[in-house]
Amino acid sequence: MVRLAFRMMSLLFLCVGTVAAAVDTIASVSASRVILTPLQSVWTDVSPASLLKLQEMLEMRFGSAAWSTVHDTLLPQPTFAVLFALSLVFWMVGYKKPSLAGRFTA
Repeated sequence: MVRLAFRMMSLLFLCVGTVAAAVDTIASVSASRVILTPLQSVWTDVSPASLLKLQEMLEMRFGSAAWSTVHDTLLPQPTFAVLFALSLVFWMVGYKKPSLAGRFTA
């Protein structure tokens, strides 16, 4: 059941990442230059309160250095790249290793 939840989260991140990549592609073609939307601007547009809660939680539990690391490294990255990476991580966590004996085992 838990593996299914991780695989569903992986699918969700993959779908949203694909939409983000398509939006960036359309914007890049229409502007005749490469446009990559950073994660921070998308997160601020969708849910600014959750970004502030993340900042408060990181600063309270790990100190201000943790928030500055996330703010300087993760948030400026392209949205689709972060979502694809999260999709890969959730897929790896939910991956079920195939049986060594194959499908004909009892």
